[in-house]
Amino acid sequence: MSRVALIGDFDPDVVAHRAIPPALDLAAKQSGVSLAWDWVGTHTITDAPRQLAGHAGIWCVPGSPYRCMEGALAAIRFARETNRPFLGTCGGFQHALIEIARDVLGIAGAGHAETDATAPALVITPLACSLVEQQGEVAFLPGSHLRSIFDGQVTRERYHCNYGLNLDYRTRLEATDLRFTGFDANGQIRAMELLGHPFFIGTLFQPERYAIAGRSHPLIEAFVRQLHEP
Repeated sequence: MSRVALIGDFDPDVVAHRAIPPALDLAAKQSGVSLAWDWVGTHTITDAPRQLAGHAGIWCVPGSPYRCMEGALAAIRFARETNRPFLGTCGGFQHALIEIARDVLGIAGAGHAETDATAPALVITPLACSLVEQQGEVAFLPGSHLRSIFDGQVTRERYHCNYGLNLDYRTRLEATDLRFTGFDANGQIRAMELLGHPFFIGTLFQPERYAIAGRSHPLIEAFVRQLHEP
């Protein structure tokens, strides 16, 4: 049985947090695999390599601002550097961009406007239009991992966020192995992935919300299957 670390500060009032366990259960049943998961509070992460070594994959979940940004970033770095399957949704997507900015590009002051609006390098800033309880179509670039997961199809996804990438940092981030591969109908960034990593995907949308209607989601199924790859 594979175990997933759910990186975030569980709150039963957060819709995504209630949706994630049934989303994983649906994906596991659909994929025919055995799966378990543990909620790992960001404030409890003091030694990510030791604490997360027993987990086959990492999902950095919605619900930011996290109690401890450094804990979330340490978990993301652990997944990236050890080639563990990683999924970051909403706040997880945002913090994956910050982790890469800090630890790959060396931008020590990379930060999130929601957490510290005075940070010297605000990689994550307010969206021009709020996406709280919004939904819309997302398309993926040809040749991308996400395009393959969705069989080349456009998907309709739900959101609950006010923050996204500060486009001033897009070119610098794309100078790494990071690629922005998911876009809405207006060309706004909605997903990313890392080249050369078996599975490192972040989405601004919340695929776990499919589970509210009892539906399994292709991206979560792909994440779960990857946990069982040799």
